[in-house]
Amino acid sequence: MKITGRIVSKTDCAEEIAEALSPDNAGFMKCSGASGVLTAEFSGESPRTVLATADDYLMNLSVAWQISESAKEHTKNSKVK
Repeated sequence: MKITGRIVSKTDCAEEIAEALSPDNAGFMKCSGASGVLTAEFSGESPRTVLATADDYLMNLSVAWQISESAKEHTKNSKVK
């Protein structure tokens, strides 16, 4: 049995986050970003595999998102000076 899942997130830096997460685009997952929408698609033969892949993705997404927000804030503060 094949199990699939998808997580869709809206962000103005979807392309950058997708690029940062692209090394994980192998086997069980594919992440892409376009027009402010970040999409991750998962597949596997068991619920445990898909759940573990989604969990890893969400952890990596959290880190990439925080870095992106920090970079935007840094850029904004640099322009103010």
